[in-house]
Amino acid sequence: MMADKEKYKEQYDKTVGVDEEQKRLEQEEAEAARENEVEEQQFTNKLSFDDAVVEKIVGIAAREVDGILAMKGGFGSGLFGRRDEKNDVSQGVTAEVGEKQAAIDLRVILEYGESGPEIFKKVTDVIKEQVKFMTGLEVVEVNLHVEDVMTRKEYDQKNAEKNRDVNVERVPNNRLN
Repeated sequence: MMADKEKYKEQYDKTVGVDEEQKRLEQEEAEAARENEVEEQQFTNKLSFDDAVVEKIVGIAAREVDGILAMKGGFGSGLFGRRDEKNDVSQGVTAEVGEKQAAIDLRVILEYGESGPEIFKKVTDVIKEQVKFMTGLEVVEVNLHVEDVMTRKEYDQKNAEKNRDVNVERVPNNRLN
């Protein structure tokens, strides 16, 4: 008798459409689950910059500021030799780059007679502008360390001496005699 009751209930439900309503609800739930899964699987695009790239941008930008004679290498500058120092535009620059921000440290030779605070303001503005334009990163810190002060004439004279020394080093020993 119990089996007959269940059979009649099923038949009644089919007649009134209860099973079809349940199927429709199940289909809607399955669709919603698929949409959520698709949303979770969406990829995010990302642009990132190596510290060396930001250092190069900063090195080029800082050299545009009048009053800075040169950028000085830190601890590692003596390890690579003079030729590398001349060609390395990021010499004297250290950058710490995050996903949205960067912090910059500079080591420079200041031209005698120039105002350190004014040079600092100019170089900070130029660096922030160029890094923001080229990378989208916000420069949150700029530290400028003046390692030396020279007149333009003194600087040019020292560079001429260095270039002369480098040229002598390049000549093979048998040609010096």
